[in-house]
Amino acid sequence: MADGKKKDEATRLVSSGRPKERPSHPVTHPPERASTILFPTYEDFTATEREFFYGRFGTRTHRAFEASIGELEAAEHVYLAPSGLAAVTLSLLAFAQPGSHILVTDSAYDPVRGYCDRFLKRMQVETEYYDPHIGSDIAGLIRENTAAILAESPGSLTFEIQDIPALGSAAKQAGVPLLVDNTWSAGVYFKPLDHGATVSIQAATKYIGGHSDCLLGTIAMNDPSAERKVANCLRQIGSNVSADDVWLAHRGLRTLAARLPVHQSNGIALARWLEARDDVVCVLHPALESHPDHELWKRDFTGATGLFGFELPPCSDKQLTAFCNALEHFGMGYSWGGFESLCIPVPVHKYRTVSPRPEPGPERGPLMRIHAGLESADDLIMDLEQAFAAFDAAGKQG
Repeated sequence: MADGKKKDEATRLVSSGRPKERPSHPVTHPPERASTILFPTYEDFTATEREFFYGRFGTRTHRAFEASIGELEAAEHVYLAPSGLAAVTLSLLAFAQPGSHILVTDSAYDPVRGYCDRFLKRMQVETEYYDPHIGSDIAGLIRENTAAILAESPGSLTFEIQDIPALGSAAKQAGVPLLVDNTWSAGVYFKPLDHGATVSIQAATKYIGGHSDCLLGTIAMNDPSAERKVANCLRQIGSNVSADDVWLAHRGLRTLAARLPVHQSNGIALARWLEARDDVVCVLHPALESHPDHELWKRDFTGATGLFGFELPPCSDKQLTAFCNALEHFGMGYSWGGFESLCIPVPVHKYRTVSPRPEPGPERGPLMRIHAGLESADDLIMDLEQAFAAFDAAGKQG
């Protein structure tokens, strides 16, 4: 800028990756779809430096979005994947080798565990799960053949905050890349690459897209060695992303800084309301002072988004069904990060191995996951109120 001041992130998300190459142009890049790219001359066709040469490697639509993600994640290099899961699995595959060992947080997204326990196992890669609260003690788990560490903060379903700087320091000392799933923060409220991570991964399907209508993953990094490995993996696998999904995600990115504060305020309002109820066992939201990792969250994060969990008291299937079916503003569906609120039960007991969680029953209630959307917080609270009323009525019926 002419005055030398650094632009705010909200401004950068609106202005980055915009067309500038023509005197008059659209406000944003339209979806440029292509398989074959034509070259005007033989010299152009055989040139070693070609920005575009085949559709699988992207078009101007892809480059523009990658530039904006680079701004968001403070990254020099950005690659795209067909989904958030693909961004994680392909990143792990880029570093893993037959006979190698990887460390994965016990709180990782469940499909990632399936990939590690089945696909990577077939590739003779050993996965060891670690306690998400391990911090610098992860150094004791790193072996000579450790190829990568995967962290997710907060953790899926149970929302533990990991000490990313401590993990990053231990990983760097051992020469092992640290990969961080940064989807919860949307890249706005936490910057893993500034806290010791080698690779920052997001499911742009979630908050970046923001409208539950596209599938996309992002992989961001500054380390040149990591960049080469990720790039080679994606090219050799043949991974590519639809220009239409990229265009939708880029459109969503423009309003990300405006939407997230609403998700944040709604999420905290719902979490505090739930925490005050006698019929809620606990609320798992790192922005609440009651959360065991609240101080760590406050140290590293600049805000919260709308995803959190809460535990119902022990109940019957009939009561759980009544609770869910009474909801009107909360949808029941997978994913999150869109404009609409969601509420579903999550069977954490099926996934955890290092710190097991008991199955819901007489001693433990079901864990619910909420995504606070952009509706009125008052309406969302009234919706939960009637769901609890239905829950109580079903309990009295036996």
